[in-house]
Amino acid sequence: MAKQKWVSDAAHSELTFKIRHLMITNVTGRFNSFHVEAETDGDNFLAAHASASVDVDSITTANTQRDEHLRSPDFFDVNKFRNITFKATKTESVDNDGSYTLYGDLTIRDVTKNIKLDVEFGGVVADPWGNTKAGFTIHGKINRKDFGLNWNAVTEAGGVMVSDEVKIQCEVQLLKQQ
Repeated sequence: MAKQKWVSDAAHSELTFKIRHLMITNVTGRFNSFHVEAETDGDNFLAAHASASVDVDSITTANTQRDEHLRSPDFFDVNKFRNITFKATKTESVDNDGSYTLYGDLTIRDVTKNIKLDVEFGGVVADPWGNTKAGFTIHGKINRKDFGLNWNAVTEAGGVMVSDEVKIQCEVQLLKQQ
């Protein structure tokens, strides 16, 4: 099989996260700028070599003050650590219907940890303009403190402001390169 390169279609992809705030509700955020690349044998994504790079400065939670705090040294420290990266290390088929477990090295603030993501493969189709696209829904969770994102505050009642667990949700549409 011939090697095939795929890149993310930014207009049809999103990377979001959720984190508990005051331990009573979730706050949703997103990164508006990221790039995914994959190399496959033909259209076989199970053995793909895949990676992603996220521009941390593109974070938004729909609250300017919170976004600036997330960019600060308390969290992502964008002046020192501009990107979050992910490099796939292993893929396992969960069933024969396109569900996968994806393992990979996630790097945040120069700390790299191997994480596990659940992937639903949506299929490969041609769009009306002759482009070939592949779609994926990706879910996972990480402990932010594993990556040095340690800031927190204690509430008057003794609770914490922000949970340690961060839920990741991605919709990724890849465009086959000619």
